[in-house]
Amino acid sequence: MGQVTFLPRALTGTLFATALLAAGWQYALYGIGGAALGTAGAWLLGVDEERLAQGMEGFNSCLVAVSCAVLLGGTRASTALVALLGCAAATVVTAAAGRAFGTWGLPALTLPFCVVASAITLARRAGPVTEVADGSRALPLGDTARGFLAGFGQIFLLPQWYVGAFVLAGLLVAGARVAGVACLGNAVGMATAWALGMPAERLADGIGGYNGALVALALCGVFLAAGPRTLPYALAGAMVATAAAPAFGATAFTWPFVLTTLVFVAAARSFPRLAAPTGVDQ
Repeated sequence: MGQVTFLPRALTGTLFATALLAAGWQYALYGIGGAALGTAGAWLLGVDEERLAQGMEGFNSCLVAVSCAVLLGGTRASTALVALLGCAAATVVTAAAGRAFGTWGLPALTLPFCVVASAITLARRAGPVTEVADGSRALPLGDTARGFLAGFGQIFLLPQWYVGAFVLAGLLVAGARVAGVACLGNAVGMATAWALGMPAERLADGIGGYNGALVALALCGVFLAAGPRTLPYALAGAMVATAAAPAFGATAFTWPFVLTTLVFVAAARSFPRLAAPTGVDQ
């Protein structure tokens, strides 16, 4: 579960599970169960033990399972069946994406989650989970703080500020630099979304910041070594991902993060002054 934010740490994953539990027992059950199913399925299919030990086969299925609970209702028996099938599909898509992108030396990121969750969204007959409010207003300080924390919760599709607080705690376990980069990406994403006119209600729910936080983490310390040149590059990526998010509709998942990161990682190879890639495979 820690690999959702590129962190192969058991304590980080435990705090992320606690974050889901804070939102409701069903989210924790689906998140932990999804991570276990993805890992078990990959193990049965003979995936390399190092990938299993690092949590590389569980984070996409974790997100798929949580998205099922959010989109379809975590207390329905049918949701459990969809989540089970979705986790199996995520394992297959993870392998396919890793093989295809590996040819160019690019990471698959959360693309398997996005593909499976988008398919589930298109298949269901209900409309978007949340309605997009019209108009915008100034965001009070309290709502700004709530939106900032909620941005971390939205990584798991959950808008509660206290969920985000546990996710941020999980990042802090990995170090002040990791948490700091994520906070900057989140803040830049929120500021960009506000400047582009995102309704205050959506900002307060954390919609504006989560893609920016993930992009910043990916481009400053994971796929590019952290440094004074990669940080501005990562924050520029956070702005681009946030600006692109409305194109994906009400259920953007992490599509903006995935596509922006892939473009920026590929482009970095043409910029000699950027730090060399760290070689992390995800």
